[in-house]
Amino acid sequence: MAEETKRTYSRKNRQAAYAPIGPNEYGKLPPQAIELEEAVLGAIMIEKDAYLTVSEILKPECFYKEAHQKIYEAIVHLAIKQDPIDMHTVTEQLRKDGTLDEIGGPYYIALLTAKVSTAAHVEYHARIVAQKFLARELIRVSSEIQTKAFDERIDVDDLMQEAEGMMFEVSQRSLKREVTQIDPVIEEAIARIQAAYSKQGASGIPTGFHALDKITSGWQKSDLIIIAARPAMGKTAFVLSMAKNIAVDYNTPVAIFSLEMSNVQLVNRLIMNVCEIESEKIKNGNLQEYEWTQLDYKLKNLFGAPIYVDDTPSLSVFELRSKARRLVKEHKIQCIIIDYLQLMNASGMNYGSREQEVSMISRSLKGLAKELDIPIIALSQLNRGVEGRTGIEGKRPQLSDLRESGAIEQDADMVCFIHRPEYYHITEDQAGNSLIGIAEIIVAKHRNGATGDIRLRFKNVFAKFMNLEEDSEETDNITIGSKMNHTKLENNFYADSAPLQTGGQLPETPNREKTPF
Repeated sequence: MAEETKRTYSRKNRQAAYAPIGPNEYGKLPPQAIELEEAVLGAIMIEKDAYLTVSEILKPECFYKEAHQKIYEAIVHLAIKQDPIDMHTVTEQLRKDGTLDEIGGPYYIALLTAKVSTAAHVEYHARIVAQKFLARELIRVSSEIQTKAFDERIDVDDLMQEAEGMMFEVSQRSLKREVTQIDPVIEEAIARIQAAYSKQGASGIPTGFHALDKITSGWQKSDLIIIAARPAMGKTAFVLSMAKNIAVDYNTPVAIFSLEMSNVQLVNRLIMNVCEIESEKIKNGNLQEYEWTQLDYKLKNLFGAPIYVDDTPSLSVFELRSKARRLVKEHKIQCIIIDYLQLMNASGMNYGSREQEVSMISRSLKGLAKELDIPIIALSQLNRGVEGRTGIEGKRPQLSDLRESGAIEQDADMVCFIHRPEYYHITEDQAGNSLIGIAEIIVAKHRNGATGDIRLRFKNVFAKFMNLEEDSEETDNITIGSKMNHTKLENNFYADSAPLQTGGQLPETPNREKTPF
């Protein structure tokens, strides 16, 4: 009986050993489509235009089978030399490369062409092959990250940066590049011209600085705008003044990514700008009674404004891309401001120099502006070349002063410099006009328009840029900051806010506990 049981058991084992195994029964196979790879290669060799159809979709590494990678490499070499691509030329190219025997010889090439009769579906098949490759890349990246995550010697923050970089590279490969017939593009261009006409020439997002808008027609969709200056020139003050104009005056949603300041510090600068209260008083809270009223009265303009602030330090281009997409989708953001470019990093990817990394960042920002179809404004530092030059003209920034990378100049659609001659103790221009409290915005590069210089008024004590014709001493016909108008301001503020804050009862004197913040 025992012997019979043993024979029966052995028979079952042999049957199980030779039984067909499903693809996911005992293990997992990497995503692949060998038959489609064969169909694509065969179609390329029987149809002369098939390679042009798939050349932007497939790269040699997209093929799972190594022999297919070598065959496709031979096809690419022939295409570069503009030689015919067929069974015989590919065989000869493989022979020159010394890989003909490795792929199975001339017989395998002939077999590939025999398996297909038409190249009608070559693009569809190629896209499936490319998708399988991306799936394998995701598996590779996740496996590598998982392995490193178990290694306690590796810092988690560094690993997260590396993971972001690897995922960013994979996502870049998946971007679709479509060719569009010109008719719908013409229709869109006409629509934008009509929109510009209805806005009296401002086809883009108006900055609120009238002289600047005349040159730029507003910030244009898909443009990368670089605003550069030396430290203490007022880069952050300029974009905050502009963001206030865009969001409050024109009700256009704007996002600010502040890599240098916390969100509270940034909002404090914005409060200084809007309420015209000195920075020291904002920091120490040592405000006089009329200044508290002034703060209450003007700050209500900021509540509800479509301004979104992100203060993530050392922001990577991958993080920015994810957050920007979400902001555009959820809050209809129409403009993004980054303060500032040199504080960003390229997602943990390794580069030979900082210049190469900054080049990668600037290219990514331009790509993001095109993808989201909104203007992206990035602040940038200038090198010290300005400090070494003398004279009125010598202190003016130049494109060559852009710090760390010439690629910034190349990738940007517009480059603007902020120049305050007063900072260098230059108080008059060559015509004898006063330069005290004057800032020059130099449009040094404008890919789609004119260049030129415009002047704005700069109130250093409030970190505020204004149009030249604006008088900061009078707003809404009220002289802010004057103790004589303290009662008038107080009554205006509480009359506006009484139903919400006091149930319609006007207080006789301002109460600090009842401020809206």
